[in-house]
Amino acid sequence: MLSPIALVQQLIACPSVTPRDEACQTILCQHLKRLGFAIEHLPFEEVNNFWARRGKEGPLFVFVGHTDVVPPGPLDKWDSPPFKPTIRNGQLYGRGSADMKASLAAMLVACERFINQHPHHTSSIAWLITSDEEGPSINGTAKVAALLKKRNEKIDYCLVGEPSCEKKLGDTLKIGRRGSLSARLFIQGKQGHIAYPQLAENPIHRFNNSLTELLNTHWDDSVLADFQATSLQLSNIHAGTGAGNVIPDNLEVQFNFRYSPATSAEKLKNTVVAILKKHNLNYKIDWQHGGLPFLSAPGQLRSACLSVIKKITGLSSTVSTTGGTSDARFIAPLGAEIVEFGPCNRTIHQINECVSISDIEQLALIYEEILKKMILPVGAGLFYLRIFSALTKIKFGQKKAAFSGCLTVNFSHL
Repeated sequence: MLSPIALVQQLIACPSVTPRDEACQTILCQHLKRLGFAIEHLPFEEVNNFWARRGKEGPLFVFVGHTDVVPPGPLDKWDSPPFKPTIRNGQLYGRGSADMKASLAAMLVACERFINQHPHHTSSIAWLITSDEEGPSINGTAKVAALLKKRNEKIDYCLVGEPSCEKKLGDTLKIGRRGSLSARLFIQGKQGHIAYPQLAENPIHRFNNSLTELLNTHWDDSVLADFQATSLQLSNIHAGTGAGNVIPDNLEVQFNFRYSPATSAEKLKNTVVAILKKHNLNYKIDWQHGGLPFLSAPGQLRSACLSVIKKITGLSSTVSTTGGTSDARFIAPLGAEIVEFGPCNRTIHQINECVSISDIEQLALIYEEILKKMILPVGAGLFYLRIFSALTKIKFGQKKAAFSGCLTVNFSHL
């Protein structure tokens, strides 16, 4: 039997900085193949992806995740090497430990335990894994999802193993995300000597009124209970030659919207352009749409997750749409019910990223119990028990024994 802790350590030791996979998927696929999954490798350019499926019947339950990690940053600031998994004070340290190699290990252990107990399950289980979640997210889950749609391979339920929890494992279950819209704005001015401003045109000064209006604009048409309001944040502003006595020729501004379904990407673009034109700026703007907002309706998967999390952790999870984008945005258009659940996110992308040892063990148990609730026939065990009980009350002699044996065999498959 696989050990979730040992498996996480094995994955952390692979320095899979996006878009590199560094054999993480080889490790996962070896175990999945042993468990009876049909493996389909789907590389696109420099990105490694795979689709693994066990079973041909619906409904189809899919684990979604990624093997790539963000760069470790300054190595001398880590208390232990980022790709040398280290256990200290009940925490497992290493880049990708929480985001999201702990989830991958827990998923695999859960599948092994479930399949060993229920080798003849009727519904299907699949994995969709990429090495392009932390990067541009162009050649990863987006392309695999498009391929699945093209060949009419329908996903019914999807669990994304992103680190969803905040303070304790089980405190948060993600059920949607805001959309993302980024822009690079170039404002043209006229370079000149700083002592002769009348002979130049300072793009920084020209942008000031537009910036004030952008930051004070209310972007949403309404308030949605499930979502935070749409927000605009500037990430970079650059202008100038580096000299202290030169008015710059141009200004570059980068900003991002995280937007709720109360507005749209097109409306945000139109509003920004109207403000820039109002202030007579000479500009060019390039847009990049990172993903649509989505909200997964409550259904069997959400109910199962909340029930299992409560049973194992004792916590009543808060359902949430907060945080950044995830690959769930590429699955949502396929019509699947989606949840995101994984370990605590308080150290992700940070120096000394870590995950609790006990949380890894509990996460494997949670995923296993979710599989049972989603894959095993609803009420089948109770159905067989009722028939068996009824038959024992009927005097059929040898026929009764024959029926009982048949029912026992069926029940053992659950």
